[in-house]
Amino acid sequence: MVEKTKVKQKKTEKTERKKTLVIVESPAKAKTIEKYLGTHYVVRASMGHLIDLPKSRLAIDVDHNFEPEYITVRGRAKILKELQGEAKKADQVFLASDNDREGEAIAYHLRKAIEPKAPEVPIKRIVFNEITPVAIKQSVEAPADIDEAKVNAQKARRVLDRLVGYNLSPLLWKKVKNGLSAGRVQSVALRLICEREREVESFIPTEYWSLSAELKKGKSHLLAELVSWKGEKVDLPNEKAVEELMAELKGKTGQVIEVKESEKTIRPRPPFTTSTLQQTAANRLGFTSKKTMQLAQRLYEGVNVKDGRVGLITYMRTDSVRISQTALTDVRSWLSEHYPREVPESPQFYTVESKAQDAHEAIRPTYVRYTPEEVKDYLSRDEWRLYSLIWERFVSSQMKAARSKAVSVDIQIGDGVFRVSGSKLIEKGFYRVLNILAPKEDREPTVPDLQVGEEVEVVRLKPEQHFTQGPSRYTDASIVKALEEKGIGRPSTYAPIISVLLERYYVTRVNKQLVPTPLGRMINDMLVEYFPDVVDVDFTATMESKLDMVEENRIHWPDMIREFYGPFSKKVEEVQQNLASFKGSLDEPTEYVCEVCGKPMVKKLGRFGYFLACSGFPECKNTRSIPLAKCPRPGCDGDIVARKSKGRRGKEFYGCTRFPACDFITYYKPLPINCPKCGQFLVEKYDKKNGSIKVCINPACDYLHTAEEEAHAAEQ
Repeated sequence: MVEKTKVKQKKTEKTERKKTLVIVESPAKAKTIEKYLGTHYVVRASMGHLIDLPKSRLAIDVDHNFEPEYITVRGRAKILKELQGEAKKADQVFLASDNDREGEAIAYHLRKAIEPKAPEVPIKRIVFNEITPVAIKQSVEAPADIDEAKVNAQKARRVLDRLVGYNLSPLLWKKVKNGLSAGRVQSVALRLICEREREVESFIPTEYWSLSAELKKGKSHLLAELVSWKGEKVDLPNEKAVEELMAELKGKTGQVIEVKESEKTIRPRPPFTTSTLQQTAANRLGFTSKKTMQLAQRLYEGVNVKDGRVGLITYMRTDSVRISQTALTDVRSWLSEHYPREVPESPQFYTVESKAQDAHEAIRPTYVRYTPEEVKDYLSRDEWRLYSLIWERFVSSQMKAARSKAVSVDIQIGDGVFRVSGSKLIEKGFYRVLNILAPKEDREPTVPDLQVGEEVEVVRLKPEQHFTQGPSRYTDASIVKALEEKGIGRPSTYAPIISVLLERYYVTRVNKQLVPTPLGRMINDMLVEYFPDVVDVDFTATMESKLDMVEENRIHWPDMIREFYGPFSKKVEEVQQNLASFKGSLDEPTEYVCEVCGKPMVKKLGRFGYFLACSGFPECKNTRSIPLAKCPRPGCDGDIVARKSKGRRGKEFYGCTRFPACDFITYYKPLPINCPKCGQFLVEKYDKKNGSIKVCINPACDYLHTAEEEAHAAEQ
């Protein structure tokens, strides 16, 4: 009987034994980590920030060291209460939010919220760079305290952004238009995009031509391009100049006059940082920055593969290319087994940028043995493509350099020298593991073996028309690169910066290019004029450096805020008092008359751009699209306006206001530039080969039209 009681008592003790509570940010991460830690741990998710600044007011005490007033985020009280309840039952609490400023702030606020409810329970911080069994077990064996300096850096950024946003936004409501908002870092990105758009709009393409020769040697055909004429650089401004050259070259044969060979070493690229991952995913896969980070988050938090659930990549918010010794050993071991001839004698080390915080390793696969082919069946198509990029870039970074051989052959035809070039890999090196990141060298045509003095047959001459290319609009990839180079934002902020501009409709995405809306341009113009410091690139980069110094415990965060806020608040007050309201002044009178009541129409700026509205509002609420150009149809006096085809996702097109009497439409947006040859309007076209180009809407006009377009117009 006594023995039965003892057994029962032991079972009760075992059942009642307290567990360690681990709090992470997301359910997916919780699910992965719980599998690694076993039955003595309970893993719960906070779902991000539970405590933050209220949205309805400033909540910054500007008179007392800018202390923020935090509250429980609306709708999150239940989650917080559940975590506090779990903490009371635990023997200890580990706060395992992300190892960055935001994650540290989440851990800090959780500790402050749990301590009063469970004063006897020790609360510690654990961090890890990857979600693998080894990394998680190591982190729980070495818990530490919360990094107060990192928390202060997050607090300083939050306070700084709140002071800017909550002072500028009401000013915009009062002076410009209700519902507007301005952010500190987003406004600088908007300025870059607006300045680039002005460059794009002001650029007028210039016509030029090139001339190639299709040559034959034995069974080999090659294409050589004219590089000099009578010993001078070629200048072919128009079709007439090309035709004159072709007349002189007619019937001539070619002779090889020079053959140059050279070898070059191509070194592997370093593993990815957040910025380079977003750029490469945009360029190679067409992913937006937001999509890239969402996919990377899933790969980091854990995926079910054949061996169980595992985080496939390391933490994806980093500006470092550093690699741990464990990872180097792992990849060199794998390479020794699969590509022994491509393993360098010693590991490759890459220089970390001076601006990098270097808090995390580069983005890499947690286990190299999980090759893209191994995990393909367990991932979605896009997850697999992104993982392939990360895996290929990391593994190739620890392989030998490749070597290529370049061949350049000059061929004399009459007074012209034509050149054909090509290259081929002679040692593949790190290229052996590349698939999605396959090099261009493998795709370039090879040049047949030609000797000086050999003759080649000229099959035909091929003239081609071109137009000079102006500056390119920013894309997700190029704006991220620009922000990184200028020291604006940090790895965790690149994708949100773009997302906020798109959500506010200050910027739209057209053919993967970022184009400012009229609303975005108006906001930018005002900020540049009245708050040049706030949208100054160098000033913003300096603020980022100061936030880094707060994290390094080198400066006191309230001092940094005070230095900024004094001049800024005076400027806001000055503008509030002295700047006349723009409201109404943005409305432009027009010559158009309201077809409903006969009163004049005015040009107004709405959320989605300019439109015409009756000046008799609110009595008359008639509105219509603003004319973009005059109809090009002969004898038609209608205007061209933007329209949308039927359906929820109707495609935008541009048509005549006299429809159905006039059925003119175009899918190319009219530009506010008239053709200098025929007077009709120019439009902007886009194709993958040439990008964005300007052409005349008139098919009978040759201004900025390619030879192919002119031939097509002649057939009509």
